[in-house]
Amino acid sequence: MKQPLTGILPVAPTPFHPDGRVDEDGMRRVLDCMIDQGVDAICVLANYSEQFVLSDEERELLMRLCLEHVAGRVPVIVTTSHFSTDIAVARAKAAESLGAAMVMMMPPYHGVGLVPAEQGIVEHFQAVSDAVSIPIMVQDAPLSGVTLSVPLLVRMAREIENVSYFKVETAFAADKLAALIEAGGADIVGPFDGEEAVTLLADLDAGATGTMTSGLLPEKIRPVVTEYRAGHHDTALKQWKLCLPLINHENRQCGLRACKTVFAAGGVIKSDHVRHPLKPLSERTKSRLLDLARELDLIALRWGM
Repeated sequence: MKQPLTGILPVAPTPFHPDGRVDEDGMRRVLDCMIDQGVDAICVLANYSEQFVLSDEERELLMRLCLEHVAGRVPVIVTTSHFSTDIAVARAKAAESLGAAMVMMMPPYHGVGLVPAEQGIVEHFQAVSDAVSIPIMVQDAPLSGVTLSVPLLVRMAREIENVSYFKVETAFAADKLAALIEAGGADIVGPFDGEEAVTLLADLDAGATGTMTSGLLPEKIRPVVTEYRAGHHDTALKQWKLCLPLINHENRQCGLRACKTVFAAGGVIKSDHVRHPLKPLSERTKSRLLDLARELDLIALRWGM
């Protein structure tokens, strides 16, 4: 990438047939729909892609399928997290060889009781950086149970060549982003937030240059970022207020199931199936989700019709 990535970099859902098999054609349609939503990049194989229910063979299939199908129309970020440094390195090398623009990694963890010391975390990211020449995004999320302090993140940005992007979705993300940007300076190329942009305005105030949401409503959230960065803060706030009821419902009630449910309702994919032990949305929650989505006239709701 010649220019730093900014804007909205949503996570692509992984569609399954009703019997649980990966829906390859549905995956292609998901990617096409997201490009039509006007995204700045697409992230695949992330937590909201249900990466934790995919086999290694399915991961490899989906990574190749996504990168070949997108074919450079937008940058693709491949999530390569794993506790094993060797596997994380192998995944990153494979992603780069197939054309990934960036990889995203959580720190190594296996439950809250199996986390390396800070030096082990640094060495983990260093090994991946040594193996690739594309940027690495550090995903700082409470899911891992790993505390990544601002001094540690700044150290990684300064000492590890390709570590330059950060997705911060911890509690009080805005304060952490502000501290990271102040301490890291030019080494913090891409400070992003996550969590479906539920704290986006505060995070933009703190200096975030973009957001990584789901694929549910990127065409509605992207203007919040672009207007804010253009200095039109009142316009950004107005747009964010418009989006917030749906963002909140997704974040607090639906999780990763929201995007798949709307994509299925709009004909992007044939099924909103999630693999066990995940369960489908209740009809009550689904009904409210679709009502809120219709109010915003989302692209995904009419894309396949």
